[in-house]
Amino acid sequence: MSADDNPAARGAAMAREKLAQAKADAAKRGQLPRRAPRRKAAPSREGGDPQLFGRAIADLLADRGWERSAAVGGVFGRWIDIVGPDLAAHTKPESFEDGEVLIAADSTAWATQVRLLARTLVRRLNEELGDGTVTKVKVRGPQNAPRPSGGLRVTGSRGPGDTYG
Repeated sequence: MSADDNPAARGAAMAREKLAQAKADAAKRGQLPRRAPRRKAAPSREGGDPQLFGRAIADLLADRGWERSAAVGGVFGRWIDIVGPDLAAHTKPESFEDGEVLIAADSTAWATQVRLLARTLVRRLNEELGDGTVTKVKVRGPQNAPRPSGGLRVTGSRGPGDTYG
């Protein structure tokens, strides 16, 4: 079968011919084709067209009402950046509910320190989350300190009342 008998080959040859003719005509007029492709307009959301990932996530969070939860999760994830490395080494945010942040401290001394810094923490967290989001900081000290091993124990004792740290 020759190229003359094959309709696809004839169509491709004719398309190449027409393209070459159009380029030659444009060159005669001084309108050479552009080398760089044109930028496309920003994608629209009509008809299920693709959109930027960040925009899609923001829309999903807004549709589901998860914006505040995501923001709080972001703050919990960046805890060391928000409170500093010293405080972050001994504390951990545990929950956020009804404007109250629960922070766990690894010793009673650090729990006391966080209680003293509560107003500053509320202010700093509201800078990150939006004014009025956090209204109170609740601090939980160490729970169930490890029991010392050994034979010398007072009957009924539950271990030290403090972590001494």
